[in-house]
Amino acid sequence: MTGSIATVSAAPPVLSARRRWAVLTVCASALFLVGLDTTIVTVGLPEISAGIGIPGDRTAWVIDAYTVPFASLLITSGSLADRFGRRRIFRFGLAVFGVSSLVCAAAPTLELFLVSRAVQGVGASMLTPVALAIVVNAIPDPRERAQAIGVWGAMFGLSMAVGPVAGGALIAAFDWRAVFWLNGPVVLAVLVLVSALVPESRATRPRRLDLPGQVLLVLVLGSAVSMLIEAPRRGWAAPASFASAGVLLLAGTAFVLVESRRRQPLIDPGLFRRPVFSGVVIAAVAVFVACSATLLLTTLLLQNALGWAPLAAGAAMLPMAIGAIVGAPLGGYLVARTGARLPLVLAGTSLLLGGALLMGFAAGTHPLPLLLGASLLIGTGVGVSGPPITNTAVSSLPPDRAGVAGGITSTARQVGTALGVALAGGLTGGLTAGSPPAESFLGSLPGWILVVVCGAVVLATAAVVSEPDPVARSGVQPVPTPDAGSPR
Repeated sequence: MTGSIATVSAAPPVLSARRRWAVLTVCASALFLVGLDTTIVTVGLPEISAGIGIPGDRTAWVIDAYTVPFASLLITSGSLADRFGRRRIFRFGLAVFGVSSLVCAAAPTLELFLVSRAVQGVGASMLTPVALAIVVNAIPDPRERAQAIGVWGAMFGLSMAVGPVAGGALIAAFDWRAVFWLNGPVVLAVLVLVSALVPESRATRPRRLDLPGQVLLVLVLGSAVSMLIEAPRRGWAAPASFASAGVLLLAGTAFVLVESRRRQPLIDPGLFRRPVFSGVVIAAVAVFVACSATLLLTTLLLQNALGWAPLAAGAAMLPMAIGAIVGAPLGGYLVARTGARLPLVLAGTSLLLGGALLMGFAAGTHPLPLLLGASLLIGTGVGVSGPPITNTAVSSLPPDRAGVAGGITSTARQVGTALGVALAGGLTGGLTAGSPPAESFLGSLPGWILVVVCGAVVLATAAVVSEPDPVARSGVQPVPTPDAGSPR
């Protein structure tokens, strides 16, 4: 759910049931594509870094060059779609994503590769929020819409299961560039289906674009990620590190001041005066810091420290995907019957226990069952957390701010992904290949402590969630959002 859904749309066209579900299938493929790209690139990180010449302590840029623009532009992309047409922006985003993927695959230099990854993130920002708005517009019946969004939300778990194995198989059969070549034919097929099946729609009163806020948000997130990735390598006292910190401080201060004075801000700072809303946004960031850090460190440990093939390392991530797939509906069930606090406690406990198991893994006790069990716990925590975070954020604000709340929580998840990758890479030095396994496992310990801290943060935020939750009192089954349990 993004800010685009909060606006008033023109009367949607009446579509047949077959056409409505065809629209859902086509649009859900965008969520699958974005989730697939995230996980498939993660499992290929060691091969990509070696192939394009990225030092081990800067590997995080492969992911964050994509995630920073993706996270920063989600709300603006929704507003553009409301104003200029959702199908139009959706097709444009697909084209940008597809072309930039092909450039990534063919990039001869590191600089061109990273720029292409950033452009790919811009295209991705136009896919998931806009596609969800298309689905909501095409399926007006609330009950059928709830079923459709439930199917939509399950697509990320599916992509999380397919991505690591598919990435490992492509690298084994070809090389790391095949990870990006794959997007070309998939995007082309989706573009044809969108043109044939998806009706155009737009809002009758679209939100104003907030260009100053957008520029400042990119500066805030970009400077934060740059500082976290680069400062451990060049030293926290280095002039460049101080410069990054200065840009972050100035941009953050300017963002709060500018957004506080705009009629329709990109993100209204006043919303964070509500403890419940700010609590679940913090929880969203913490959950995806833990998820992205676990994916990154597991990939680097298994391939760089233990010498596993990418396919085997990808298969080892399946328990996390299973946990996310099972956890998301469990979280929705618990929210509907007990409120948000219990599933948040369960999510925080799962993350905390999973991180604690991996701390034992880092200390030298690292049988495969320990790793798989920890991954299952962390995946479950990610899945269970989605429904209580989204439903609490939406219900803590007036109904006319529901889309804004959903947009901010979606952005918070992507911010968590970017920060998790940057923090894990900076804390562990990238776990470069060639280091003795014992040294690599011990070097991963700060990353697993980070996961434990994230679990504790989610548990702490559960304390500010009022009981019983308004959704639980009404007995209405919550509607999961497309990125519930998603690190995109």
